[in-house]
Amino acid sequence: MDSPSFSSFEALVDSMSREVWENMRRAVELGKWPDGRVLSVEQRALSLQAVLAWEARNQVPERERTGHVPRPDCESDHIHSLEQILTLRPAKGDDDHA
Repeated sequence: MDSPSFSSFEALVDSMSREVWENMRRAVELGKWPDGRVLSVEQRALSLQAVLAWEARNQVPERERTGHVPRPDCESDHIHSLEQILTLRPAKGDDDHA
């Protein structure tokens, strides 16, 4: 399947409502459309591009944007109470690759 041309991609993003953006964003997150159909790798990639482009065009506040990770120095001290030390170990069978 051919990728849409830049102008048709632009038209898609321009025509998206907030509801479409929310549904597409959720589909990218879950890997499936609201009706349960699984997104292909290409659909997921193009949908993510559309979501990000829509956010930029509609000046979505930073903390609402896809992929936003709040910085601890910008949040309340509550975030620090959620910190946890993690210990990383090789997965089973990966012991030989150290």
